[in-house]
Amino acid sequence: MDDFSPSVPLLSSRAEEPVNLKGPRLLLCLGRWALKSLMWIIFIVWVGAIFLYPSDFVQYWFGKLVRATQGTIFGITGSIFLILSMPVLVIALLAYVYVTAFSEENYQKKGAKFPRFRMRTFPVLVDGPFGVVSAAEFIGIVLFIAYVLWAVSDYTLKAASEISKFPLPSKMKRYMSPRSSSLLPKGNFIASCQLIVTEDLVVFFPNRVNVLLQNYLMLESTGLHLGSIGIFCTAFLFLPVARGSILLRLIDVPFEQATRYHVWLGHLTMMLFTLHGICYIISWSLQGCLLDELLEWKNIGIANLPGVISLLAGLLMWVTSLHPVRKRYFELFFYTHQLYLVFVIFLAMHVGDFVFSIAAGGIFLFILDRFLRFCQSRTTVNIISAACHPCGTVELVISKPASLKYNALSFIFLQVRELSWLQWHPFSVSSSPLDGENHIAILIKVLGEWTGRLRDIITSGSEQPQKTLNFKHSRLTASVEGPYGHELAYHLLYESLILVAGGIGISPFLAVLSDILHRIEKKEQCLPKNVLVIWAVKKSKELSLISLLDSQHVCSSFSDKLNLDIQAYVTQESEPSLEEGGTYKSVTHSSLAMAAGSHMSSLVGTGNNLWAASYFLVSTAAFIISFGLIEQFYLKPLGISSWWYRGLLFIICMVASVVILGGLIIFFWHNLEREDSSNEKCRDGNKNFYFQENSKQLLHGEFASLNIMSIMTTHYGCRPDFQGIFSSFSQASGHVDVGVLVCGPPGLQTSVAKECRRQNLRGRWNQPIFHFNSHSFDL
Repeated sequence: MDDFSPSVPLLSSRAEEPVNLKGPRLLLCLGRWALKSLMWIIFIVWVGAIFLYPSDFVQYWFGKLVRATQGTIFGITGSIFLILSMPVLVIALLAYVYVTAFSEENYQKKGAKFPRFRMRTFPVLVDGPFGVVSAAEFIGIVLFIAYVLWAVSDYTLKAASEISKFPLPSKMKRYMSPRSSSLLPKGNFIASCQLIVTEDLVVFFPNRVNVLLQNYLMLESTGLHLGSIGIFCTAFLFLPVARGSILLRLIDVPFEQATRYHVWLGHLTMMLFTLHGICYIISWSLQGCLLDELLEWKNIGIANLPGVISLLAGLLMWVTSLHPVRKRYFELFFYTHQLYLVFVIFLAMHVGDFVFSIAAGGIFLFILDRFLRFCQSRTTVNIISAACHPCGTVELVISKPASLKYNALSFIFLQVRELSWLQWHPFSVSSSPLDGENHIAILIKVLGEWTGRLRDIITSGSEQPQKTLNFKHSRLTASVEGPYGHELAYHLLYESLILVAGGIGISPFLAVLSDILHRIEKKEQCLPKNVLVIWAVKKSKELSLISLLDSQHVCSSFSDKLNLDIQAYVTQESEPSLEEGGTYKSVTHSSLAMAAGSHMSSLVGTGNNLWAASYFLVSTAAFIISFGLIEQFYLKPLGISSWWYRGLLFIICMVASVVILGGLIIFFWHNLEREDSSNEKCRDGNKNFYFQENSKQLLHGEFASLNIMSIMTTHYGCRPDFQGIFSSFSQASGHVDVGVLVCGPPGLQTSVAKECRRQNLRGRWNQPIFHFNSHSFDL
C-alpha cells in the first residue's frame, strides 16, 4: 500500500527521502531532481528580475543584456522578450518533459512518514475580501503588494530627484502684462514650456511656472511608472486562466483554484492601469489639451488612442466582474469578458512591440490553451443519458474515449446546443474514473433559467411511455471542454478524510467515495481508511442523491478496510417527512437517452502529453521565427518604425503561429484520435449503459437506498457543529494527516477553515493536522 500512495504536487518543496537505487533507477532519480532544480532556478531568477526591476542594479544588468543582444535579427524587441518572456516558455517546455517522464514516478512515491503542516493547506485568513487564504497564497499576496508599494515608492523618489534637476527658469520677480498673458503656451505645457520674453521684455511668473511644470512632470512620470508596473502584472495575469496549462499541471493547482489568482491579479492590474490613465487625464486637463491628447495616435512613441480603447475595455471587464454584478448578471459578466481581445490587441498597439514583449510569454501560453479549447469544443458530443431526479437535480452521462484520463475531483465545461450556443457552465464530475472508461457523469442543480430549460427538455422527452419513447426527438447535443483538475488525485494522499458538502456540493464527493470503494473492491492499493462525510441540505428530499453512489460496494465485507460514516443535516426541516422512505429511493422519474454517441474530444492540455508538447513546441518556434523573418525582411528594409504597427504585427505573429502551424499539429492529433476511437470496440455494457443502470436502480433502488441509509445518520433542524465534530475526530484519529475537502457556499468554507485553523493552532503533539482543501468553483 505504501508503494502506491499519491505524492504531493510536482514542484513540492518536500525533501526527497533517502533511497538506495542502482543503475537506471538512480539515473532516473537524478534526472528528475536536476530537472526540477533547473525549473526552480529559472523561475526564481525570472520572478526576481521582474520584482527587482526598479532597482539600479537590475536595470544596469538589464540594459547591458539588451545592448548585447539587440544586434540580432530580432532587434530590441527580441532582447526584451528573451529576458522577460522566454523564461516562462522555457519552464513550460521543461514541464512537458517532467510531466511526461516522471508523472508515473511521482505516483509511486511514498507519502510523508510524519504528519506536518503544508503551506498550501493551512488556512491563514478565513474572513475578508480574499476569502479563505492559505499560507502559500498569503505569502504570494504579500509579495505582490510589497512589490507594487516598493516599485511605486522607488519610482516616485527617483522621479522627484530627476525633476528637481530639470532646467527651469531662474527665480525672477516680474509682472505679466495682458499682452504677454495671451502668449502663454497652449497645448502640452511640458513639451512647449519655455521662458517667454515679449517685445515689452516682460516675463510671466517663473516661480509659478516652476511649480506647475514640476507638477505636470510628476503626474505624467507617476502615470508612466504605474503603467509599467501594470505591464509586469499583466505578465502573470493570463497564466491562471490557461485551463489546461502545463504550468498549472506542474504545480498541481487546478483551474478552479487558479481562477482566484486571476481575479486577484485582475483587480491589481486594472487598479494600476486606471491610476495610470487618471494621472495623465489630470495632467492633460490642467494643461488644457485633454481631448487632443486622448485622440492622438503617434507613429513614434506611445499611441494614446489605442491606450484609451484598451483601458475602456478593461474597465468594462473589471466593473462587470465585481462580485455583486457577476452574481446577479452572470451573462453580462461572461459576454463583456470577451473584450479581453480588444484589451490585449489595443494594449500592444498602445505600447508597441518591445514593451508588450514584457507580458508576451503569459499571453502566448493563454493563446495556445484558448485555441486548443476552441478545437476541442468543435466536437459535438451526444449526451448518452439524461435523468431528472425527484430532488430537482439533473444527471447527465457523457461519452468519452478510453484514452482521456481524469480523476474524481475534475471539472468539465459544458455547452448544450439546444439551450445556447454561447453559454458554457462548469460542473464537477460525479463519477469515478473506475466507474467505466467510456463515460463521465455530472450532476446539475436546477437553479436558474439555463438549468430550468435543460430539465424541461428532459421531462418533455419522457412524457411518452418508457417502452415507446422515441429518443431521436429528444436528443441533446453538447460540447465539452476538459476535463480539468488536479494532476494527482490528492484525496488518496490522506489516510483519514473529512468531506464537507453543502447541497449539490456532494457531487464530487460521490466520485471520491466511488473511487475509494472501487479501489478496495479491485484490491488496488488505497490509502484512505477513515472517511467522515458531513452533508448539509435544506430539504430531506435532497438526501436521495446519496443513492447515486453505487451501493453494491458498500457492504459489511469492507468494514475492516474502510471506516465510512455519513452525517447528514437537514437544516430547514425539524422532523422527518411522512414520505421519508420514498424520498431516498433512487427512482428516476424522467429520462431520455441515445444508444450511442460521439465521444468527447481528447484535444485538451491534460490529454496526450506528447501531442500537447509538440503543439506547444511547434507553435512557439513558429512565433519566434516568423517575427524574426518579418523584422529582417519587412520592417528593417522598409524602415518601418511605427510603434503601434509593430505591436499589431507582434500580436498577429503570435496568433498566426498558433492557428496555422499549431493548428497543423492539432489536425494530425485529431485524426489520430479519430482512428483510435473508430478502432475501439464498444462493449455491450457501454452501448446500453444507461438502460442497464436504470434497470438496476429501478429494480434494486429500495435495496440500494436502505443499504446506504444504514451507514447514514440524519439530523433535523440543526447545522453541523464543526467544533464538536472535529474535536471528536481528533481524539479518535491521533497524530496523523487529515485531509479536509469542502465543496459548498463561502459561508460553509469559512466555518470549516476556521475550525481547521483552530485545531491546528492548539499545538498538541498527539492530535491530527487538518489540511484544508476547497473544491468550490466560484466564477
